[in-house]
Order: sequence, then C-alpha cells, then structure tokens
Amino acid sequence: MAISLDLITGAISFLFTLLILSYVIGDNPLFKIGTYIFVGVSAGFIAAIAVWQVVIPRLVSPLISTSVSITEKGLLLVPLLGALLLIMKISPRLSGMGRIVMAFLTGVGAAVTIAGALTGTLMPQVMGTINAFDMAPYQGNAGLLLESITNGAIVLFGTIFTLSYFHFGARPRADGSMRRLGLIEIFAWVGRVFIGITLGAIFAGVYAAALTALIERLSSLINFIGNFL
Repeated sequence: MAISLDLITGAISFLFTLLILSYVIGDNPLFKIGTYIFVGVSAGFIAAIAVWQVVIPRLVSPLISTSVSITEKGLLLVPLLGALLLIMKISPRLSGMGRIVMAFLTGVGAAVTIAGALTGTLMPQVMGTINAFDMAPYQGNAGLLLESITNGAIVLFGTIFTLSYFHFGARPRADGSMRRLGLIEIFAWVGRVFIGITLGAIFAGVYAAALTALIERLSSLINFIGNFL
C-alpha cells in the first residue's frame, strides 16, 4: 500500500512538535534530539546555499571559465586565499593564519551594521520626528494637528530621555563618589520609564507570536490525530 507524501510530512511534523513540546517537562534528551536536528538541518541548508549560489557561480566557475580575463581571475584569487586561510582555523596550530581574514570580516561587518543603523533606523527616525511637527498638511484640521504634534513630542522627548539614560558622564563629589548632574538623573529616570514601556511592548509582541505558533502547532496535532479517528 502506497504511503502518501502528506502522511509522511504530517507524521514528521507531529514527531518534531512532540519533541519540542517535551521541553515543558524540563530539559530532556528528546528535546535535545529535536534541537540538534533543527540546528544540523539549518547549518546544512545554509552551507548548500553558500556553495551553490556563492562559491560555485561567483568563484569556481569564473576561475575555470575561458571567457573571463586574466585580470579578473587574479582578483578572484584574493577571496580564494581568504577562504583557504579561514579553513586553517580548523587546526589549532594554524588558526592564527585566519586572524587577518577574521579581522577584515569583522571590520566590514561592523561598518555595514553602523551604516545600516544610521541610514535605516536613526535618520528615518530623525526625519519622522521632524515631519511630525510639520503643520502644513493639517491646516484647517485642529484634531489631526494636535494629534501629530502630540505624537511628535512623545517621540522627541522619549528619544532625549532615553539617550540621557545612557549618558555616563559624572563629576566627583566631596565624598569621593561619582554622580551625574541632577537634571541628567531626572532625565535618566524618565528614560528608564520609556525603556521599560518599549521592552514591555516588545515582550508582548514576542509572546503573542509565540502563542500564535503554539496554537497553530496544537491545532496541527489535533488535526493529524483526527485523521486516524
């Protein structure tokens, strides 16, 4: 009797759902088996994607192709050398050879992260706060104008107070202790309130997403068992 593909995938989903949900009773071998398999499959998938979509088409194929110029092949030797040096980190004695490449990757990653944070987060927030005080689009509508100004003021003061919380400049006092200015302390206290509200909202979102995933998994378990009843 032929076994349908839906039955096989359903049985696998049912099994792994039980393995992960077994964490409810505590850390146990079943949960560890499930997590190890997930991590292994994810690592294998990422490695396969890297090989077939990056290494082979962008490095190996151009090096063996006759249509690529010698200059371009020479430039491709740089990432090839870097990859070989990274492989050296497998050996404890040769791991130092990959430090230059790791330093380069770390520097590039940090630069990309900082640039992305500035252009993708900080500057849009600054422009959004500035645009919130633009009264031109709300002329003639006092309600929308007041709402826009209120939202902009909350964002502006929230930013100022939150940044004040991370201001660590202090002055020595007569007793030798280091304390920030009184105004900065007040701003920092208000900043803690904004940070607490933000973290609470993030936690609520994560909890809602996790609860949704749990309900979906329990529903799939019920449906799978119902197919045999």
